[in-house]
Amino acid sequence: MQEAVIATTQWLEGVQQTLEPYPWAYTTLVLCALALAAWLANFVTKRILLRGLRRLVRRLPGNGAGNEGGSNLRVISRLANLVPSLVIAAGIRIVPDLPPQLVEFVIGACQAWAILTVALAISHALDAANELYERRPDSRSKPIKGYLQVVKIVVFVIAGLSIVATLLGVKLGPLVTGLGAATAVFMLIFQDTILSLVASVQISGDGRVRIGDWIEMPSQNADGDVIDIALHTITVQNFDKTITTIPTKKLVTESFKNWRGMQEAGGRRIKRALYLDQHSVGFLDEGDLAFLGQFALLRDYLQAKEQELGQWNGRLREQGVAEVNSRRVTNLGTFRAYVERYLRSHPGIHTDMTLLVRQLQPTTEGLPLELYCFTRSTAWGEYEAVQSDIFDHLLAILPAFGLRVFQASSDAMLMAGQRQLAGSE
Repeated sequence: MQEAVIATTQWLEGVQQTLEPYPWAYTTLVLCALALAAWLANFVTKRILLRGLRRLVRRLPGNGAGNEGGSNLRVISRLANLVPSLVIAAGIRIVPDLPPQLVEFVIGACQAWAILTVALAISHALDAANELYERRPDSRSKPIKGYLQVVKIVVFVIAGLSIVATLLGVKLGPLVTGLGAATAVFMLIFQDTILSLVASVQISGDGRVRIGDWIEMPSQNADGDVIDIALHTITVQNFDKTITTIPTKKLVTESFKNWRGMQEAGGRRIKRALYLDQHSVGFLDEGDLAFLGQFALLRDYLQAKEQELGQWNGRLREQGVAEVNSRRVTNLGTFRAYVERYLRSHPGIHTDMTLLVRQLQPTTEGLPLELYCFTRSTAWGEYEAVQSDIFDHLLAILPAFGLRVFQASSDAMLMAGQRQLAGSE
């Protein structure tokens, strides 16, 4: 081993003597060798050590084919970036004929990179801690994501100050003291800019608003598509083609609605009621059941209902109970069953999502029969067309069930009666 070191030293001295007529040739050669060493260190760390570690993590209990310990590996991958910078910081001092200022700058840059790498690794470690915590059953009621974000902010603030102190060649203590004295002035002068910057970072980080999103913010008279996201403002083109600019900080401090979730889910909700006249609700007789039994959508329902009620009423007759206690089919219940089956057979309705037909609390305006479902298309025009088509059909078929829509009467009949009386006189 000692002989190899001596031979290498002699070889380097020979190379140096050979390149002595060319002042920068030997320096360039050593720099290239240093860069190659840093690249080899990065290659060995990333391609060999991390690959082996990834295979080891896959074999650990709880890490299946779809789970490779993502956050844990991101922490190690970040820390692996320290190796090339350490190699450069250690080797730059042995490069001959470099200005001392350049050497100090390269060492400072490597140290700054190391600080940033450690800060990013800590951030990924906090993400991994949050992922592990969210596996607990009580994580939904007691989330810790907000606290971890505060820790991240503190870590990055300290890292930023450390990087600035390293590049300037000063100690961290005096720098923090000087910044503390100027913080109040900076916050007063650049208050809006600082708030907007923090809001922009938060918005871009959690993805709450993106270009092309449809957002609704009544407090700012905004209801349309986001067309631009800048530092201070977010521009929204409303559906009436007007333009609204919203301060970026408003999207953090105030509530708004983003319809992106609806568009990504692939279904748009219909939540609308038919108001029925309660005086038109009644039982169906044999003739009504025979007529409604011709509807293909009701055939199975009426057969099952007839069998169910037949068994129920048969037991009542065996007990000698009066016929008035028997159960009968109502036109409202049959219509509700028809509406549900009609919606499930409609090509424009998303049957994999929630689908309900329910009665709401009766009001002075009638009995609300609410339709709660989702259309397959999220486009505004197609959504309105499907919704209108459904209610057109239901309003037209109501009389077949003996039901009426409740609505306030106008004076049209009264005026017509008065004209008839005037004509007869």
